[in-house]
Amino acid sequence: MRRHLFRAAGVLAVAVVLAGCGDAGSSGTEAPPSAAAAGQGCAPVAGDTLVVLDDDKQLQNTDNVIPAINSKAATPELIAALDKVSAALDTTKLIELNKAVDIDRKSSKAAAEEFAKASNLTAGIAKGPGGNITVGAANFSENATLGELYGIALTAAGYTVKVQQIGNRELYEPALEKGDIQVVPEYAATLAYFLAGKVEGKNAKDPSSSDLNTTVTNLKALGEKTGLAFGAPSQAQDQNAFAATQAFADKYGVKSLSDLAAKCSGAATILGGPAECPQRPKCQQGLVETYGFKAGSFTTLDAGGPLTKTGLKQGTISVGLVFSSDGALAAG
Repeated sequence: MRRHLFRAAGVLAVAVVLAGCGDAGSSGTEAPPSAAAAGQGCAPVAGDTLVVLDDDKQLQNTDNVIPAINSKAATPELIAALDKVSAALDTTKLIELNKAVDIDRKSSKAAAEEFAKASNLTAGIAKGPGGNITVGAANFSENATLGELYGIALTAAGYTVKVQQIGNRELYEPALEKGDIQVVPEYAATLAYFLAGKVEGKNAKDPSSSDLNTTVTNLKALGEKTGLAFGAPSQAQDQNAFAATQAFADKYGVKSLSDLAAKCSGAATILGGPAECPQRPKCQQGLVETYGFKAGSFTTLDAGGPLTKTGLKQGTISVGLVFSSDGALAAG
């Protein structure tokens, strides 16, 4: 799993009806052209184009991309260079970067260089004091590409930069605190949750929020206790999201998760995702508690991976958990 996205709930799991991995709901009676009958649910509809349903009640927290910096390395020039990357990114652009690497099979370095050139990323970056900077990156392609973008901006600021893919947060965060690496592309809500656990222990209150300013304020307070500073958050988010095919959305008139709950709660609707989804507050449990959405059945697949996306496209699930910056969501 890419990050700590599926937090264990401190409350009883919501009861769900579990289905096998067969095609339940995918070969039943067709719904009327415009919508499913009330209470019947929405059977899957195959299609090649995936769309994210709008999280209109803000179930998910603000996992915006943000530069995390060792406090001793956080000069104004270094932060300003990293902030240029943040200003250049939004979720649509992050999706396109991920498509370039994960689907078009470009290297993270090549994708970052093309993006930097197209967006004139290095224009106006002021020179810093120089010196060696190591940018650490987690072991998945998106983070590696973000690390390369940070490297381009910092090189333009006069630093000698090495981008090093390290592993998971449990490995790179202590190295960042110690100063063995100086910069990491991070995700605001998830890092705040992680640092709260380090600072306050296992009973720590979740400091993240659906409001970005609240999340970042709490993150910076935790950073002061752990030797970390932060640049500006970008508008790019990589967080849990729920997707359907465009054909499904068109058939049932579903654009948001509120639409899904109102029109598609019922037996024919099949939700797909990782095995832990039914018990997680940002997955099926959250859909029930925040939206009142009740799927007819749940199919165990993966966390935003190829099984879930294939299930959507082939019409074996109605809705599936994906990551909001997945390259498969690119337009066209």
